[in-house]
Amino acid sequence: MTIRICVSILPKTVAEAKQLIAEAEQLNVDFVEVRLDNLEKNVKLADLTVRHKVPLIATDKSRKSETERQAFLLTAAKSGFRYVDAELSSLKLQSFIAEAKSYGAKCVVSFHDPNKTPSIPELTRILEREVSSGADVCKIVTTAKKMEDNLTLLQFLQSAPVRKKPVCFAMGALGKTSRLLSPTFGGFFTFASLNRGCETAPGQMTVGELRSAYELLGLK
Repeated sequence: MTIRICVSILPKTVAEAKQLIAEAEQLNVDFVEVRLDNLEKNVKLADLTVRHKVPLIATDKSRKSETERQAFLLTAAKSGFRYVDAELSSLKLQSFIAEAKSYGAKCVVSFHDPNKTPSIPELTRILEREVSSGADVCKIVTTAKKMEDNLTLLQFLQSAPVRKKPVCFAMGALGKTSRLLSPTFGGFFTFASLNRGCETAPGQMTVGELRSAYELLGLK
């Protein structure tokens, strides 16, 4: 069992992004997700990949058009980001993935359900669609409406092939159990924030909180 942590950051400037990435590296995390949503215009993404060893994942959840988001993510791939994150519902997803890979990036294909946690058969179908698209990492994020939703996701992860590198947990206060335990049930990594108040999604815990919980459980 390997517990991997990805810190998610939402910077506004290159200077802020570099500082946050450096802070994440000091914590010895495994990945940093750089949310490109709010970055200043005409930013040189290559400036973010210089001198940083931690693998960077580029994600863009802004309100730009899908064409603009994909173009920005491809620029990230060209600029040295190790991974780019695209939604399963994206147009021309397979061609986008092929182009991103031609620049040396791997692809996280994501599915988000902001309203509920689907059944295990539904989750399995979503995973199969992500694999078929060419995903290197298959991300499925749901919303916990009850504590039992955590069990659904952990049972799903336990049966999902590790080679498909699933990332799966629930958002919201009730989803913290799945965020914490997903790597112990076969999840490729889980997400965390650097500090309180820096969360990029509801229910996200800090790196320190996750590690304290793992230590308490005898998992770290």
